[in-house]
Amino acid sequence: MKNNTPPATIRVVTIEKAPIELCQLLKFENLVQSGGEAKTVITQGRVLVNGAIETRKRKKLISGDIVEFEGEKIQIRENQP
Repeated sequence: MKNNTPPATIRVVTIEKAPIELCQLLKFENLVQSGGEAKTVITQGRVLVNGAIETRKRKKLISGDIVEFEGEKIQIRENQP
């Protein structure tokens, strides 16, 4: 049986300087309403980084990392001078 679900699109987010903390990314990209909510969803295991559950709120993200949360996929890119 075929899976007719379309593949998730990956949104690329360019940051000025890597690394960025996971909780900051969720907040800055408006995936959560506050830093407190970001910390909660991370500790609950609802966020994936590079395909694995990540529970460290201050996990440092670098260029190439992919974050998944509630159907959103975000790839980190560092702005090149």
